Amino acid sequence: MKNYKKAFFALLGATFLVLGACQQGPKKEEPTEPKQEKVLPPEGIISLEESKSLYDNYTRNRVDIIQQFEAERSPDKKHIPARFTSFTYADMKDYMAYVEQEAEEAGVKVASLRLYFANYPDKPDFPDGKKVVHPRQNSIFIVPTTMMDGEERGFYIDADGNAKPIKGVVSNSETGEKGEPNTSQASFAPSLFQGGSTSLNLNHGSSGPPPYTDF
Repeated sequence: MKNYKKAFFALLGATFLVLGACQQGPKKEEPTEPKQEKVLPPEGIISLEESKSLYDNYTRNRVDIIQQFEAERSPDKKHIPARFTSFTYADMKDYMAYVEQEAEEAGVKVASLRLYFANYPDKPDFPDGKKVVHPRQNSIFIVPTTMMDGEERGFYIDADGNAKPIKGVVSNSETGEKGEPNTSQASFAPSLFQGGSTSLNLNHGSSGPPPYTDF
């Protein structure tokens, strides 16, 4: 009788162990997200001290000259030189995505972004009809480049979806050289939006004179 009891309890214990194992089931491994690599600072990053030094150099060596020039040019209009041009972070991300998209569709790779120094006209509107918010102010505009015939050149997208050098549709006001079509520099903006051609140049940022600066 004792043997039957021992066998019964042994069987009952084994049954509970099996049932417990079935209820728990195999442990699922938790999915782990790949760890994003830490981005190292680019070589072009400069210190705050160097930034201040560059800013002060511009103040000493450029601002007074600009103010004197503009005072002689328009004595009745006060002119405070701009110290920066800004674009929102979201706009820059959209711009980069747009340039990459257009370059990829044209079968080229973006090599760099050129930041050209610029000066706004002393009139109410730009050639494209947009309002000149800061007449006579210095600014910048951005031009994407790609490699063409062994040279790095700013480019636009023509009506057929091909990347073409900007120099092919504008004249060089400094050298007088002209590209393939015999067009003047003044007609550059309209020509890139006629017949399906597309400009990739970015401007119309927000400019700020002192005291709205970081330095």
